Amino acid sequence: MIRINQLKLKVDHTEEELWLKAAKTLRMPVEEIEVLKIIKQSIDARKKEELHFTYTVDVKVQNEKTVLHRAKNVNVVLTEKKVYRFPVNGTEAMPGRPVIIGAGPAGLFCGVMLARNGYRPILLERGQAVDERRKAVDEFWKNGTLKQDCNVQFGEGGAGTFSDGKLNTLVKDPLMRNRKVLELFVEFGADPSILYMNKPHIGTDVLGGIVKKMREEINHLGGEVRFNSRVTDFIIKDGKLSSVVVGEEEISAEILVLAIGHSSRDTLEILEKRGVPMEAKSFAVGLRIQHPQDNVNSCQYGVKNHPVLGAADYKLTHQSSSGRGIYTFCMCPGGYVVNASSEDNMLAVNGMSYHNRAGKNANSALIVTVTPEDFGATGPLSGVHYQRELEKAAYLSCEGKIPVQLYGDFKKGQLSSGFGDVEPAFKGQYGFSSISDFLPAYLSEALIEGVEAFDRKIKGFSRPDAILAGVESRTSSPVRIPRDDVFESSIKGIYPCGEGAGYAGGITSAAMDGLKVAEAIAARFNKLSL
Repeated sequence: MIRINQLKLKVDHTEEELWLKAAKTLRMPVEEIEVLKIIKQSIDARKKEELHFTYTVDVKVQNEKTVLHRAKNVNVVLTEKKVYRFPVNGTEAMPGRPVIIGAGPAGLFCGVMLARNGYRPILLERGQAVDERRKAVDEFWKNGTLKQDCNVQFGEGGAGTFSDGKLNTLVKDPLMRNRKVLELFVEFGADPSILYMNKPHIGTDVLGGIVKKMREEINHLGGEVRFNSRVTDFIIKDGKLSSVVVGEEEISAEILVLAIGHSSRDTLEILEKRGVPMEAKSFAVGLRIQHPQDNVNSCQYGVKNHPVLGAADYKLTHQSSSGRGIYTFCMCPGGYVVNASSEDNMLAVNGMSYHNRAGKNANSALIVTVTPEDFGATGPLSGVHYQRELEKAAYLSCEGKIPVQLYGDFKKGQLSSGFGDVEPAFKGQYGFSSISDFLPAYLSEALIEGVEAFDRKIKGFSRPDAILAGVESRTSSPVRIPRDDVFESSIKGIYPCGEGAGYAGGITSAAMDGLKVAEAIAARFNKLSL
């Protein structure tokens, strides 16, 4: 195949124009191009009056070397197709069916790969299947009745099911795991455009159907997905896991994938009691901020509503005068700020978008790096303690509703009396509160400094009526569970995996980690005989 980089076309181009541009670059008739495949598409918005897509494409032609020589273009090169390869089954006898805790991206992708290769995994999920889960979440947003085992954090699909469904990642991918994750998403129902979009996303409404099909695949191949199955204990003998306890049942689990997600605090407490090594790590906390999506579109694309590009996004970073990193995270174009709580008398928020991103507001997490030195406690779960203290304060500040404050009032340290021109977009009950009263001063100061800095990049970011909501405390796990070169804990049989174990930071990286752990198990053990 011949790869062409840096093909630029106006954003309203046709497919025919893309083929003609490729042919012109290769100095050959378009009819001689047998196949054209888009590898990557990104937006070039540096000139607002002339927006472009920039493409990388692979084309199939006859006499590739001749065509390459004739083109004489540094952006035209020969390329070999790279593919993801799952390892050949190992030779060690498999000591029973592998057990996976958690049906988020790490657990589901690990489960699919193990099921497809003959290992018949048992997947234990504390929450409910996605359809029942949506009903529970909608009920919580409507009347505040929280189910601690089935909410925005827990249930089929994990926390990412109630998000924007972003699939971009900064993880390096020499073994094509990222590509495999995207291909699996497409296989189970995602739009094929995610295979080449620079910033692919799925949307909360589409993700539900995808994770359901993944569960059906695991079951069809001899695996078993069990809901309402919270693990309440781990049986460890002589430094090796032997089983897990779910309710009154003890399940043999000599091979266990620990894909518990970043909010399974009770599970972490049990692991600590059972002597599983863990360590506190840095993460980030802060608030959600809402702006009109039209304003973001105008800054990024030069128009309020672009018929081709849709809702614009952004990603902003700043180093504060105190040395802390401040950045936007999980930006949701055309989305909503949602009550993402998972424990009684505590409150956390997140962002969510539907596939069409048609909401009136843009929102993103506005967060500040915190380290174990900030936690006010010691031990591996000191970060969990820190999160809980913030979430308790947020809950009390507005009697269990999402606490809201306009940015201008946050700066002044005063209660907001009403909204300005930015209309609120929330899922869950909310009310005005003095957020600045329950955040530590070093967080409030850093957030204000960050917002003012970001205004120089997105005009209007610091507008006084921008809506703040808190607290955003679940950006990533506050814990890391160490593992060796083959992804196993020092407690033999436990394979820490995904975001909850401290090895991922989003849907795609968690899914990729699920592939890694599945590979490690398969490379070591032979598949189960029927």
